Amino acid sequence: MNQFFTALALGLSLGTIYALIAMGFVIVFKATNVVNFAHASVLMLGAYVVATTSDDLGFYLAVLVAAVVCAVAAALIDIVLVRPLRRRRGGIDALAILTIGINVVLATELTRRVGTDILPTGAPWGRDTVEFLGITVPQTRIAAAVAATILMAAFAVAFKYSDWGIAMRSTAADPETAALMGVRLSRIAAGAWAVSGLLAAIAGVFFTSFPASGVTTTTYLLALTAIPAAVLGGLDSVVGAVVGGLVIGVAVSMTTSYQGDLAFLGRGLNEMVPYVVLLLVLLWRPSGLFGSKEITRV
Repeated sequence: MNQFFTALALGLSLGTIYALIAMGFVIVFKATNVVNFAHASVLMLGAYVVATTSDDLGFYLAVLVAAVVCAVAAALIDIVLVRPLRRRRGGIDALAILTIGINVVLATELTRRVGTDILPTGAPWGRDTVEFLGITVPQTRIAAAVAATILMAAFAVAFKYSDWGIAMRSTAADPETAALMGVRLSRIAAGAWAVSGLLAAIAGVFFTSFPASGVTTTTYLLALTAIPAAVLGGLDSVVGAVVGGLVIGVAVSMTTSYQGDLAFLGRGLNEMVPYVVLLLVLLWRPSGLFGSKEITRV
């Protein structure tokens, strides 16, 4: 029984990290209707900046620097590369393919820099764990859950009450009308990309901390497992991103914990299960759990 509750606790804490990553996908999609596959390499960029600067700057200042770097990098991706194609009426497919190309270029450069090394993030919690009622959880995961909850709550408040949040919701609902009402769509888009970059940097720090070994050449590939969380909840739903992240986190943790009992299904089941869960949900609800259904008039 302790194994089950330990796996559940680890899954929920992992799910908050997935939720942060998924929120980055959702924010960009709501503001620009772009599925941003470059989000994974931006996450790796943030983790790489922390890993290479934490010894000199200290962990917390390194995280702040990484958040700024990733926010600027994501905004520049939109302004320099995505926006010109969007202005030429590039379709959703063309924009998605563009972000795939950006992801490959940025990830290739980062993997070249990382090489064969494993770069620790220098998180102050190290390998320390906390035990409560027989459930053992790494302190890093607890810190991740707390940080993710604060960030998600702050974004929810800003999204609902701030001028930026109102403008973003208006843009997502009807961009043409929003533009006529004075909303600067380009500024909203750049802001959404910057926020997604900031979230990617924070998520990357926890994603590569214990029990993960650190930043490796496969970090960006592992980050892509957050895509099922975003699609599962619905690409245009922030609440869906949180729920999808938690569901995927628990599914991964459970299959990892009970891998020995599921050996007949083969190795690496925990890597495949996010996509299995996604497939089962999409067969039932193609728009995701909380996504908006498309209505076609004939």
